[in-house]
Amino acid sequence: MTDINRGADAPAADRAATPYYFIAWRWHFYAGLYVLPFLCMLATTGLTMLWISWSAGIGAERMAVVPGGTPVATGALLKAAEAAVPGGRAVQYVEPLDIDRVATVAVEGADGKFGVALDPYTGEALHSFAWRDGWYDTMNDIHGTLLLGTFGDWLIEIAASLAIVLVATGLYLHWPRNGTGWRVALLPRMPGKGRGSWKSLHGAVGTWVSVLLVLFLVSGLSWAGIWGERMVQAWNSFPAEKWGAPLSDATHAEMNHAGTHEVPWGLEQTPMPSSGSLVGTSAIAGEVTVDSVAEFARSLGFVGRFQINLPADETGVWTVSHDSMSNDGPNPAADRTLHIDRYTGNVLADVRYSDYSPYAKAMAWGIAFHEGDMGLWNLVLNTLFCLSVITLALSGLVMWWKRRPRDAARLAAPPRPKGLPLWKGAAALVVVLGIAFPMAGLAIAAVLLFDLTLLRLLPGLKTRVS
Repeated sequence: MTDINRGADAPAADRAATPYYFIAWRWHFYAGLYVLPFLCMLATTGLTMLWISWSAGIGAERMAVVPGGTPVATGALLKAAEAAVPGGRAVQYVEPLDIDRVATVAVEGADGKFGVALDPYTGEALHSFAWRDGWYDTMNDIHGTLLLGTFGDWLIEIAASLAIVLVATGLYLHWPRNGTGWRVALLPRMPGKGRGSWKSLHGAVGTWVSVLLVLFLVSGLSWAGIWGERMVQAWNSFPAEKWGAPLSDATHAEMNHAGTHEVPWGLEQTPMPSSGSLVGTSAIAGEVTVDSVAEFARSLGFVGRFQINLPADETGVWTVSHDSMSNDGPNPAADRTLHIDRYTGNVLADVRYSDYSPYAKAMAWGIAFHEGDMGLWNLVLNTLFCLSVITLALSGLVMWWKRRPRDAARLAAPPRPKGLPLWKGAAALVVVLGIAFPMAGLAIAAVLLFDLTLLRLLPGLKTRVS
């Protein structure tokens, strides 16, 4: 580690860089105190969801059946599912992932909402389960809100925003300097008893995963309540007025279940169309039922897994969708959402990937990658990434433990250089981050205010946190 108190024999460039190095290290340390526990939580819950999705499925969609003959009608499957749940009323149908997988129906019953997995060739109900209330969903709730609702979402958004600061300062700290090259920076020494080997591991792993970490942070922040919902998503939602159909008061987000995002990101804040007019494109002739809607969807090219949401009320619409957000398929460019008037059978809206804004297209790919939906390579890469993030957090803790004073109850933060003029580059970075990510700006402002006021008024507290 560079020593701030080295004498005049140190190279001039090194001496000039040293104070800035310690400023970056100090910010890296304080940001890490808050961020690393959250990164550990996000990596652990994300890894759990990744493997649940790949092994068992979010619901029961990976249950296997023996293909045999012609599948029974979709309407018959809904009736069988309703019969399996006391007081049941079907609200959603999910087409099988493949010819040897179950069909799934979401049913609202007297005791809540349940999923029913059925053999698509016999109509037999094979398994029922609480809809969107399994281990995957519990991990997802922790991942998104810490089970604390909006307050938890804010805490995580602050952590994800400050993690951008952590990445920037970490890269600055580990950047090759003073004659060292990229080979030393990218190839860690095996951990030993000394702090230096742990520092090498921490820096190398952090450098390798930095780009992926920023990608995961930005795609995750796009769901967050402040930066995502208020600043980014609102400006990238599909303009429902282009449909020319009557609009309801409900948005697409109301088709999500218990915090689980199933609707494409660019549509969540878009109002739903309303049934009961003569507008739209003629599509289904005759009675509009789940069977005719399903057949029409298949005729349009909805193959493999797709979903049909039944009309929620008298003005509700039939909604057919295939999208990577719902794990329907590995290709975000195949996203398609179709709304059909429940009375006329006319298509009121047909939204495809090509209709998304540039950022919504990026999010379609980013979320599919984030969730590990794009193939076996994605599963392996995301697994390694999550393990790397946990390694970063643990190695950072070990580094602090080996550096801490043995004889004092102090936090042992990196020393702050004295008499240092304003570092314009760092100040500009803080301002930009504060504007781009408001929660990070608020957290940084709170730390600066704490440092300028309370720590100066309470010298004892300052000693303990320094």
